[in-house]
Amino acid sequence: MKRVALLAMGVLVVGCSTPVAEGGPATAQQTTIDRTVQPLRPSLTVTAAGSTLTLPQAPERIVCLNGLCDDVLTELGIVPAGTSNPTLLGHPALLGERGTAVPVVKGTFGSEDVESVAALRPDLVIGLPGVHDGLRPAIEKFAPLWLVEPTKWQESVESLRAIGALTNRTDAATNAEQRFRDKLASAVATTHQNGQAQRKALLMYGSVDSIGVDTSASLKGNLLGLLFTYPFPAKGTDATTASTYSVEELLAKQPDVVFVYSLLFSSNDRTLSAQLADNPIWKRIPAVQQGHVYETHTKLWGSGRGTRSLSAVIDEAVAKVAAS
Repeated sequence: MKRVALLAMGVLVVGCSTPVAEGGPATAQQTTIDRTVQPLRPSLTVTAAGSTLTLPQAPERIVCLNGLCDDVLTELGIVPAGTSNPTLLGHPALLGERGTAVPVVKGTFGSEDVESVAALRPDLVIGLPGVHDGLRPAIEKFAPLWLVEPTKWQESVESLRAIGALTNRTDAATNAEQRFRDKLASAVATTHQNGQAQRKALLMYGSVDSIGVDTSASLKGNLLGLLFTYPFPAKGTDATTASTYSVEELLAKQPDVVFVYSLLFSSNDRTLSAQLADNPIWKRIPAVQQGHVYETHTKLWGSGRGTRSLSAVIDEAVAKVAAS
């Protein structure tokens, strides 16, 4: 999944009428998901997704500036001291209605109000690398700032285990890890046994002028690639263009099922699938012709990075593909 701060970057002009040559993997490769959960002990030094953190003592008040943090704390039975993701936290997969009681950090994503964060008296603040780096000098005057972003499900599990070790919630962490490993393993086995793995899936976001795709190098793209055929590799290493696809390129991949998380900034904004509805090339995509384009919960599919969010995505994706 790409960070929201990058969603409006890299304008892509859609106008070419000739589809590009198809590339990327043609069929899903079944992977056996290891269900084994290793023992976990409390620790004040942890590493997840390549990011290491050392604290002087176990944190009790954690402020979440990214969806991974909200997700992991929920798995561990901890209520965040504050969040900048109230919509995600209020999703039924996380805290639901109980999430409305959590204080909301003022400001916008990547530019959160530091005084608002400080007022919550955190022992630890968790954010995203490449987004919250600029807040480090100000935040670290009163609390450690840990920047971590998983790009595959194993790193989401690492994050769960890391925060479980930091907070002395090791049993809760390993129990949650076991639930997730079992769910993913069962889902992968099922889609390959019943033929759903041969269905081509696509997860997209952005606007009609700049269509973003969660590529196979992203957290959600990688996850969907375990369940279905997912022929959407990253296009190079430039972060502003690696995930941008034209409508012609989408057509060339011939997706059977399309999941969309639309970035709506006002009640008047139209969903991405609605913006594309009259595009003649879009209409030729199999998923569009068959009515298998699904708008999803933007925060869950776009910002959710922990095992709770990923479990909900698995359930929804498998159900939608089965229905198609």
